[in-house]
Amino acid sequence: MFGKIDSPLDKKLSKVKWGEFKVGDLFKIQKITKMLSKEDLHSSFEYPVYSSDSSNNGIIGYTNEPEFICNENHPVYVTFGDHTRTFNIARYSFSVLDNVKVLVPCTSDINTLLFMVSCWKKQIPNLGYSRHWKVAKNCVILLPIINERKIDFDFISSFIAELEAERIKELEAYLKVTGFNNYELTKEEQDSLAVIGTKNVQWHDFKMEELFEKIPTIKLPYKAKELPKEATEKFVLPCLTSSFMNQGLNYYVPKEGATILKNVISIPSNSDVYRAYFQSNEFTVLSDAYAIRWKDKSIHISQNQYLFMVMCINKFTDLPIYSYKNKLGSWNVVKNMYVLLPIRENRIDFNFMELFINAIKKLTLKNVAEYSDNRINATKEVIKHS
Repeated sequence: MFGKIDSPLDKKLSKVKWGEFKVGDLFKIQKITKMLSKEDLHSSFEYPVYSSDSSNNGIIGYTNEPEFICNENHPVYVTFGDHTRTFNIARYSFSVLDNVKVLVPCTSDINTLLFMVSCWKKQIPNLGYSRHWKVAKNCVILLPIINERKIDFDFISSFIAELEAERIKELEAYLKVTGFNNYELTKEEQDSLAVIGTKNVQWHDFKMEELFEKIPTIKLPYKAKELPKEATEKFVLPCLTSSFMNQGLNYYVPKEGATILKNVISIPSNSDVYRAYFQSNEFTVLSDAYAIRWKDKSIHISQNQYLFMVMCINKFTDLPIYSYKNKLGSWNVVKNMYVLLPIRENRIDFNFMELFINAIKKLTLKNVAEYSDNRINATKEVIKHS
């Protein structure tokens, strides 16, 4: 079920007795009476709103009037993205958009829920952008049992705790080997954060077509539904579609005959979520999306600078006014829009972009390192008695 796991966890799994359980007996679906839309959301509001999006743990915005309240009676809920098969555990009061199912689980233990939803998701076939609940609700999953039929919640919780501690140790070792454990900010990086914090950055509007150009690509003779979702011996190149899952890269095509792209920005042209991404690895374009790059070949744009500009581009593409019905459209539409970028002495401040993104990366790494330290310390007792 979980594949080969290094000792002693693999030995524990080998001794487990398993029982079959209907997910309908473990998760009770809730009626949704206050379905929100993107227009109802605001970043200054307090309570999260879940969508079917697979990024940002499903949270697409915030509301001040949550429909589902997390309290002593219902400390946690589970949300299910109908289009994406994405499960999220909600521990704070929240609301949802369309295409999301809200479930009350049979346990509030987070480790147990992680185990259960992992088992559940493995039983749900990927139907692409179709709805998945019609299949998901009828799934039967295997869970550890004691006394012939009772779910062994204690084993599940301790197993996930040990597994997490083991993986965090591996992460800690990886950070050290790669040098990512150095997250001390330089003075220049600190200054870039301070300037943003005090809102002292100068900004200027630039027309997209003055800065970027669409990259011509060879039309491929494939349909997404006919392509593998994992790399095979021949189909090794990720290809871009309008999906917002995995940055739009969910299928694979052969390299032969394809336009191979790297270190560029991708944008969907026909989607519910018009979010640009920086693509740092090789890929190609399949359908309903395109790629753009910096137009001025005399200026080299670094990955950090591209990442900064992607955030700026998403300020006008990733908006509630755009949807599958109310399309943002192709490059012919986007090229006439304006992107707000930082300037210094009336020129685009590429140095500021570089410093700011590097500072954000280091702060993220610091949070990961501190989290790993805390989790390792918290699970020492679990490992000791395993």
